[in-house]
Amino acid sequence: MISTVRKTLPAALAFAAVALAGAPQADAAWNLLNMPEGVTELSKTIYSLHMAVFWWCVAIGVAVFGVMIYALVKFRKSAGAVADTSITHSTRVEIIWTVIPVLILVVMAVPAARGLIKIEDMRNTEMTIKVTGYQWRWQYEYLDEGISFFSVLDREHDKIRQIGSGLDPNSVPNYLLNVDKPLVVPVDTKIRVLLTAQDVIHAWWVPDFGMKKDAVPGYINELWFKVDADKPGTYRGQCAELCGRDHGFMPIVVEVLSKQDYQDWVARQKAAAEPATSDAEEPAQAAAAVAPQPVASAAVTTAANRG
Repeated sequence: MISTVRKTLPAALAFAAVALAGAPQADAAWNLLNMPEGVTELSKTIYSLHMAVFWWCVAIGVAVFGVMIYALVKFRKSAGAVADTSITHSTRVEIIWTVIPVLILVVMAVPAARGLIKIEDMRNTEMTIKVTGYQWRWQYEYLDEGISFFSVLDREHDKIRQIGSGLDPNSVPNYLLNVDKPLVVPVDTKIRVLLTAQDVIHAWWVPDFGMKKDAVPGYINELWFKVDADKPGTYRGQCAELCGRDHGFMPIVVEVLSKQDYQDWVARQKAAAEPATSDAEEPAQAAAAVAPQPVASAAVTTAANRG
């Protein structure tokens, strides 16, 4: 016995060491089995509902399988149990196993309905962004700030994905999940998103926000999100609708800033747009100054006709 322990103990210790060394990777893998909690108010509401229903299902499973196992053990043939060949009807049992599931569904429906109402509640939004889907890019319009731009797949990623490029996709972080211009929003702000499309049906989806809505041509869908004050950062998503060839190359990147950093970003965007506007206005003003006035021309023509 002692010799057996001496032989197996080193192997057991080695296995334990390997298991402990791989614990962070194991934890990360296990975390992928469940829904992510997210960083927004709605994502946390959805996660809480998901976990509540999950534990209800666990309790139901334990009760049902517990009764089954008890019956198998208690009334086994080896213990002298004799099969009942007469099937009897019990009204009481019928009522119990009908009423209990109905009550469970009602209890589940209350928080589910409350969550759905909260998802569709667009009141008290602090800013509005219009998002338009194109093949294969997104247009973001800040309706309150007058800022608008297109967001497309980063050119380096687009180059690597081409057949025969000879480039290694693993050499680029966040491959096919990066854009040239991300959507920029502030933390702790209720943001209303108006969704539509110009050509085919798209879907705007950022998993960490807990929201996904279709962008349909000719229609306006809406959603809202509010990122937690302590969760600034970069969050990535994709178009979640089969919008045609190259559908997989239509990523979404949202950069969440502090409120002060967001205001600085807005100021930079407006400052960058002003010179372009003034440069476009100057030639138009010069042309207007050189061009003859319609009223004066009409007057000269009238005088010539009278002469």
